[in-house]
Amino acid sequence: MKIKDAKFLISSPNLKLCPSTNLAEFALLGRSNVGKSTFINTLTNRQKLAKTSNTPGKTRLINLFEIQSEKIPFILADLPGYGYAKVSKKEQESWQRNLEEYLLKRENLICSIQFIDARHDIQKNDILMQEWLKYNKLPCINILTKCDYISRNEIAKKIAIVEKQFNNKTLAFSSKNRIYCDEVVSYLVNLIQNN
Repeated sequence: MKIKDAKFLISSPNLKLCPSTNLAEFALLGRSNVGKSTFINTLTNRQKLAKTSNTPGKTRLINLFEIQSEKIPFILADLPGYGYAKVSKKEQESWQRNLEEYLLKRENLICSIQFIDARHDIQKNDILMQEWLKYNKLPCINILTKCDYISRNEIAKKIAIVEKQFNNKTLAFSSKNRIYCDEVVSYLVNLIQNN
């Protein structure tokens, strides 16, 4: 399934300042520099829609993007990455509060998408995030980023590992080519339709 159009809506410091919409939303979660912004750009085939950086910790606000698929529109909410230590403890705590508030109270949020770097083992802060989601009974799927750096056989093994550990649907993704885009969009649209 294709993306027909996409647009940036707003950068907001907290939930209170996020605009209300009637569209289903997906929250993008992951460690700093895992590839959430690149995922948005690749999925929408718009290289500068979401700002990317080689420096971890650049996403410090809730960034909302409206996505027009062939069937149904939805919103992707790019949230600040977790696990980045080079900011003050006070700022880390502020990010954490805003992230938790959004995940617990955003009315149209139907699922979180937790991104895992396919090149590495699952990290401790990925596990802690997943445990927090499970504790709060928040649905989640996982996306393996940077799959262009490992073989197809390794991708299949990594998907099996993540699905076994987190008990979530896990999809592969690559920013180097767009072979996984249609599958991801179709899965998200099906989640909306079955919600």
